[in-house]
This record gives sequence, structure tokens and C-alpha cells, in this order.
Amino acid sequence: MGAGRDHPAGVALLPLPVSGPQGAGRRRACSWRPALLTATLLVISTAAAAQTESPGQTLKRVEQDLQTDKALQRQLDRQSQTLQKELDELRDRLVGLADQERAQEDELAHLEESLTALETQERNQAEKLEGERQQIAALLAALQRVARIPPEAALARPDGPVDTLRSALLLRDTVPALRARADALAQALTRLAETRETLQAQRTRTYAARLTLIDRQKEIGQLVARREELSRQTEEERQQVAQRTARLTGQAADLRQLMDRIEAERRAAAAMAAKREAERLEAERREAERRLAEQRAAEQRQAEQKLAEQKAAEQRAAEQKLAEQRAADQRAKAEAENARAAPSPPAGERLPVGGRVTVRYGEADRYGATSRGVTIQARAGSTVVSPQAGTIVFAGPFRGYGQILIVEHSHGYHSLIAGFGRIDTAVGRRVATGEPIGLMPADGSPDLYFELRRHGQPINPQRGFGAPEGKGQG
Repeated sequence: MGAGRDHPAGVALLPLPVSGPQGAGRRRACSWRPALLTATLLVISTAAAAQTESPGQTLKRVEQDLQTDKALQRQLDRQSQTLQKELDELRDRLVGLADQERAQEDELAHLEESLTALETQERNQAEKLEGERQQIAALLAALQRVARIPPEAALARPDGPVDTLRSALLLRDTVPALRARADALAQALTRLAETRETLQAQRTRTYAARLTLIDRQKEIGQLVARREELSRQTEEERQQVAQRTARLTGQAADLRQLMDRIEAERRAAAAMAAKREAERLEAERREAERRLAEQRAAEQRQAEQKLAEQKAAEQRAAEQKLAEQRAADQRAKAEAENARAAPSPPAGERLPVGGRVTVRYGEADRYGATSRGVTIQARAGSTVVSPQAGTIVFAGPFRGYGQILIVEHSHGYHSLIAGFGRIDTAVGRRVATGEPIGLMPADGSPDLYFELRRHGQPINPQRGFGAPEGKGQG
């Protein structure tokens, strides 16, 4: 950064050049720093030279330094506008990437559900084929045993001719059925192979979707870090220049007071020298004052008459203006009451994170209490975004609730969000609708609690920022 707090006389340490897209932005942000270093060195040299110069020369030089610093302040203001533009562009990119991550998470959840169904189908088909294979194997074994018996041995068996004929007929009927079951088994094996190919393709798509989601999350993390860097850089550099300007202004004021005292002493000496000349002219001055007093008295009488007429006219105009103001106040009061009766809530509401709503507004939570917000089961490491544009008024741990964040919106709305793994913003920052403000915890299936209030009263977050006022809005 451009901080110089730990160095004597406010000498700033300049950063080394950085390559790449981020380096280009930093080079733009640091383009004014050579001028800042020159101005700082001038302040140091001024302190050393002030011991040998007169107060007038010192005052002139300090005023010149102050003009240089004001020019530097204007240059920094222009640079701040450029940084603010880049910061706004980063916010827009963060909002877009957050939406892409939400869509990628939904697609990954769908692929995982489809993968689970395919794995269940593959197990069921494998178990069914195993049962068919065992039955066919038993029948084939019986046929092989019968085929190995020679005809002479069959005639010599103790069974009667009727039993032998019956066995032959039974075997003749079994062979076609066995062939049909073997064909069905071959078709089932083909379907199993196709299912396994589909399962493998689905696993490949799921793996690719996970890699894409990881890339999106990394890119969002880099942009969030860049956003914080720009914000800190702008604030610290503006504070440095403001402190230096205040210091120079104070020094100039002290020098002007010294010059005023020297000038006062000179005027006193001149007055003492002119006193005798003034006494000589006193008589003439008194006579001139007497004549002037008489002339002024006549003019005063005329002025008083005109002033009385002017006051009467002004009083009439004031009474008319007061009547018009009262009528305008009554109209403004009526318009304000109409505006309060039908407020225009902000649009574009959304939930802070994607996932499944496990506890809705008005339902009993896991402790048995009535929920004043909604609980969302999100994916580990998911990006949390601002549900509506506003200002951060609280960010950090709070009692037993962990990391929480409170956003103040227009029209009396406040958002309370708890369950962060990491918060990526600070108190006083302005955030846009859908801008990333933090991450969910990186493991498990974390829960995010989202509560929406208006004028201090909880309302149903799933109804959005247009929900009616008051408690118990389910």
C-alpha cells in the first residue's frame, strides 16, 4: 500500500511494479506517488531551512507547499474516481460470477442426484442378473447329467416305461424354455453394459462440473481480494494527503499570526509619530464633524421615513409568504402521509445463498422456538451474496451466534445473516444487490440463517422486501 506511518517525517515507501492485469491497476493507482514523495521531501527541507529564514519567507514557502499539496489532492481525487470506477466494475463482475456459481451448484446437485439414481439402477440390475445366472446354471447342470446317461442304461433303470417317457417329455419342454431364458439373460447383460456406460459418462460430467465450480470459487476469491485491496488503498492514501494538508494549514496559520503581530507593532510606532499631527488637525476635524452631523441628521430623518415605509411593505410581503408557506406545508404533509400509507419497497430481492430451505418463517426450529427467518442448507464453501443493495452496519462474531452480518437497506429494511465461514466485507461499506459478502464454512452441509426486518419487526424473507409490515407474517 502507500502507507508511510512507520517512517520519519512521513516519508512514504513506494511499492515495486507488479506485472499482469492486477499490476496494471496498481500502476495506475500509484502514478501520483513520485509527486507525493517530492512534496514530502519539501516538507523535510522546509523544516531544516526554517531556522535561517525570516518568518515572511517561511510563510511564503509554506503557502507554496500548501498549493502544491492541494494540486496533489485534486490529482488524488481524480485517481480515486478511476479506482472507484474499477471497484464498481469489480462489483458487477462479482455479482455475475456469484450468479454463475449458483447455477453451477444447481447443475452439480442435479448431476449428483442423477448419478445416485444410476448407481442404484446398476446395482438392482446386477443383483437380478446374478439370480437368473444361478437358476440357468442349475438347469444346465441337470441337463448335462441326463445327457451323459447311455440309452442301454436308461432301459435298465428300475423306472417303468411310463416314467421314462414322462422324463423325456419333460426334458423336451425344458430346452426351449431354457433357450428363451438364455436370450433374455443376454439382453439383460446388454442393458447392464449400456447402464454402466451411461453411469461412467455421468460420473465424467459430474467431475467436470465440480472442477468448474472450484474454478468459479477461486475466481470469486481473487476478485474479492482485489476489491478489498482497492478499498484500503483509496482510503489510506486519501487519509495521508488529508493529514499532510491539515499539518501545512496549521503551520501557515501560525506564521500568519506572527506576521500580524509584527505589522501591529509597526502600525503602533507610526501612530505615535502621527499623534502630534493629529492633535493639530483636531480643531478642524471637530468643525467638519459638526457640519457633517447636521447633514447626517437631516439624512437620518429622511432614511427613517423611508425605512418605516419599507418595513410596512416587508411586513405585508412576509404575511403573504407565511400564508403561502402554510399552504405548501399542508400539501407536503398530505403527500408524506400518502407516501407512508403506501411505501414503494425496493425490488430485486433474493436469498443470500443457494440451497434447500430446511426451516421456513413461522415454523419451529430445532430448539422448538418459532423461527423469525429462514434456515438454508447450503453447499460447503458456497458464496453468500447481499439480498439487496445497502450498507454494512455490523460484521463479526456476536455472542453464541458465530459470524453474523447486518445490512441496512432503504425503506426501513434490515437483513440479518448468520452462519458464515468467512466475511469478506466491513462496516460502512456499500454493497450492490447480489454482490458477494462472504463464504459458507468449507466442510459438511452448513446452515445459513436469514432474517428480514422492517422498522424493527420481522417479516417473511421468502415473500421478499414487498412483504406487509408487522409480526407474524407467514
